[in-house]
Formats: sequence, structure tokens, C-alpha cells
Amino acid sequence: MSNTSHRTDVSPGGDLPYGLVATDLDGTLLNTAETVSPRNRAALAAAEAAGALHIIVTGRSATWARPVFDQIGYTGLAVCGQGAQVYDAGAHQLLTSVTLDRRLAALALGKIEAETGPLAVAANEDGLDGAVFAGPGYELQIGSELPLVRVDSSELLSRPLSKLYIQHPTLDDDALATVAQQVAGDLVGVIMAGPGVVELLPLGLTKATGLAVAAHRLGVKAARTIAFGDMPNDVPMFGWAAHGVAMANAHPALLAVADEVTLSNDEDGVAVVLERLFG
Repeated sequence: MSNTSHRTDVSPGGDLPYGLVATDLDGTLLNTAETVSPRNRAALAAAEAAGALHIIVTGRSATWARPVFDQIGYTGLAVCGQGAQVYDAGAHQLLTSVTLDRRLAALALGKIEAETGPLAVAANEDGLDGAVFAGPGYELQIGSELPLVRVDSSELLSRPLSKLYIQHPTLDDDALATVAQQVAGDLVGVIMAGPGVVELLPLGLTKATGLAVAAHRLGVKAARTIAFGDMPNDVPMFGWAAHGVAMANAHPALLAVADEVTLSNDEDGVAVVLERLFG
């Protein structure tokens, strides 16, 4: 899991079925204990030994993902922040970073709240060590908890941002994302990334756009990429990659577009497929 080659003149993998294995983190490569199982580790190691590259593609910011990368020994390129950041985990360096226009973000929030009523909002600061600033009522509900910096609502848009998180007291995640897309989708990207995590992003930004940038650096094309995921934010990545594998625990929106469904993240679903492909 230590893909350190950032560019190659020969397409990785040679005659292998896929030269690049792209895995989401939460709900996919990580089990509910938030670690990578020995079987998944072994399957990824076998794929890399055969000549394939592994890249992690996550909605987590680099700041939030770094403790996981350290724990699992991942030192390669990673796509973080829903595609906003291409991050060199070994060097702890951002190679690309896309910011959210704060004027458009404010307009989007206003349009959404005009339909839904007040939202709980958090803002992900841009940068390698960007913090998450949370307004009143916002609670992070996924994965290793990233410490929230509590601020007044008036301070949320006061610094460069990569994205906003929104929650509603009564609307569920899918309903909130649908409303946000309907009323503000011309201003920002809207994605549901996990339980309690609806995000507002720079328009046009997706995991696919970030993965395309990273894959170009690695010298691998979409046609040689297999992707694993579990949430609606993985839909664009599945559209970009040659083959999309959804976990059994995946959201219905991803199951609907997957080329294949494997076992759940707690049943080593990633390994099941990689073992078949790479032995």
C-alpha cells in the first residue's frame, strides 16, 4: 500500500487487467473498526507486486485522511476532499488544491435555506492542515472524528475554503441533497458523502476530476482503472473508471450504476475482487 511512483513512462500493469486500483476509504477499504484488514492489505500488496498501482480516493480532506494513511502505511498519491486535493501522502505535500468561491457559497446557502429553513453548517478550511469550522448545531457523523473548531455562523465564510458541510434538523441526507441540488446546483456542486455528510463543492468538482489529474501524474488512463466505492460521491468516479465495484453496503444510487457488486467492507469486499483479478 505504499505506491510511491508518481509518474511512469510505461503504462503500469503491462498486460494486467487493470493498471490502477482506486479505492474509497470509509465504507470501502476501511472496515467499521476504521482499519484495513489483513486480507485487504494482502490483496493490495499482490496487485502491486503484479505491477498495478493503488490510489486512495476519499472525500476526507488531507488533514482528516492523514492519520488513516499513517496508520495503514500509505505513502502514495491520494485524491482527497472529493477531488479538490491531490496529496502526496509520503511527502505530506499538496500537489493541487481547488477552493470554493465564498460568494457563490453564500448565495447557495441562502437559496437552500429559503427552501428548507435554517441549516447547521460547517466549513472546511483550504490548505494542507485546514481545520473544520462548525457553526451552531453542526455535528460530524462519519469516521474518525476530525476536531471541530466552534465558531459563530458569521465567521464560517471568513477564510479560504475547500467545501461546506450542511445538515438539517428533519430532512434526511438524500432529501437535503436533492433540495440543495435543485435550488443551488447552478452555483455549487452538491454531494452526499456519508451519514450526516451533505457537501457543497466548487461547481464541477468530483472524485472523477481529482482522480483524472492524479492518474495522469501516474501515467495511467481511465480505461486501465478499476474503482471501488460505497456512496453517491463515488458515482462520478465509477463513470470515469473502466470498471466500478460497489460494496454490498453501498448506497442505492451507487449500486444502480456499478459494473459489479462485491461483499461489504466488513467482509473484505475489495480483496474478494482483487484476488480474482490478480491471484
